[in-house]
Amino acid sequence: MRRDGLTVRGLTVADRAGTSIVDRLSLRIAPGEVLALTGPSGAGKTTVLRAVLGALPAGLTRVSGQIEWHGAPVRAPRRWRRRTVGFLGQDPASALHPLLDARAAVREALPRAARGAGAEERALAEVGLDPAEIGRRRPHQLSGGQAQRVALARALAANPELLVLDEPTSALDPAALLLALEQVRRRRGDSRSVTLIVSHDLAVVRELADHVVRLGPDGRDDGVPQAPILSPGGKPAPGGRAVPGGRAVPGGRVVLDAHGLTIAQPPGGAPLLSDVDLTISAGESVAVLGASGSGKSTLLRVLAGLHPAERGRATVAGQALPWPVTERSPAALRALALVGQNPLDVLNPARTVGAALARPLRTLRGLPRRAARAHVRHLLAIVGLPEELAHRYPATLSGGQRQRVALARALAGDPAVLLADEITAALDTRTAAQVLDLIDTLRHETGLAVLAVTHDPAVAARAGRVLRIEGGRLRPHPCSHHRRPSLDVL
Repeated sequence: MRRDGLTVRGLTVADRAGTSIVDRLSLRIAPGEVLALTGPSGAGKTTVLRAVLGALPAGLTRVSGQIEWHGAPVRAPRRWRRRTVGFLGQDPASALHPLLDARAAVREALPRAARGAGAEERALAEVGLDPAEIGRRRPHQLSGGQAQRVALARALAANPELLVLDEPTSALDPAALLLALEQVRRRRGDSRSVTLIVSHDLAVVRELADHVVRLGPDGRDDGVPQAPILSPGGKPAPGGRAVPGGRAVPGGRVVLDAHGLTIAQPPGGAPLLSDVDLTISAGESVAVLGASGSGKSTLLRVLAGLHPAERGRATVAGQALPWPVTERSPAALRALALVGQNPLDVLNPARTVGAALARPLRTLRGLPRRAARAHVRHLLAIVGLPEELAHRYPATLSGGQRQRVALARALAGDPAVLLADEITAALDTRTAAQVLDLIDTLRHETGLAVLAVTHDPAVAARAGRVLRIEGGRLRPHPCSHHRRPSLDVL
């Protein structure tokens, strides 16, 4: 049997208005090769993956083009996917069934003949997860990095002929990143395996890809190589720019003050974090580092009122902060805004972007309907999105666009503290810099305080203080804000 791998010929995808999202794209990936798609947020990278798999969301249509597998057109996409494809999407926590634990999620992806005999445990262990600790956890009990590794284990479990990965390393700490890279690297040179990756991480692209295709803003292959930001070792490339972060305003008022905070995952279980003391002043930027599963995201969720604290107390803007979000006053709800790792968690798929942004403007700030609609345009503009996105639904947006909509939604209430969880993970380098510039401007002009959980050196480089979770404690990190931290310290 002839084995030509995956071929895409003249692919064009358009939205309901007839606007081309992907325009006449052609690709070929031979067996044993890895091809990476790069390009700015909104260029159509995820749309290409969905079109290849025959799984475009509502509102997008494949206008022309052909998908071929080993020289033959793909006629029954669903059956072909089930038999041939391992897929990791950009929002792994949303893709995992909420009622299936990690072990069951992996088992579901295995052929019946391969289930049992420890196959699920081996798949989890190969991506650096302890099956005894993680195997019985459901998605809501996993950190972003853990969920991403469970989804990766699921995609790899059946050793698929075609592996399709959309931002597979966005929420991973360096140790987990190395394990994920090794799993993909094993496929290179394998005459049975074809791998297609979307990534903004240029170090990952250079490490893994045999070929790189960069999409331009018009959804076409622009043939322009993307300049590397990090060297293969994860160090800043010569000429890389780090923008120093502002420290707390001298004598600035304290906006968030937490003492003796103890957090467990799951609630009531063994402590994940103990006796956390954290004070943040107006205009200050604080970054929190740590391994996946160490409690970084859970800390933000506790402060946002979405996860119970075992004990401890906190104030926001001088007022006592109840832990359950249902007991918080309107002022407290406005004061703390969370941008999570997964924008789909906060964007209702049945509401347009405009409706999603108007809701907090009306409920938290009391703006009348017409004023809220006008302010929606302003919010989209400040996060760098065009006004016409207000009429689109989350499923039709790229991951980077959804991330910026989620940021705009968090800013709608005019918060005192922005709780930012891996907010640059879905963004290309240029867009990430623009978002960070926006946040820096808000800090300096409005006094917005930022508590950012991150694996991204660029985010940590802008922070006035860098903290790290180690051994269940939150400690100062020996990393000056005058230099860009390298991946090995994150």
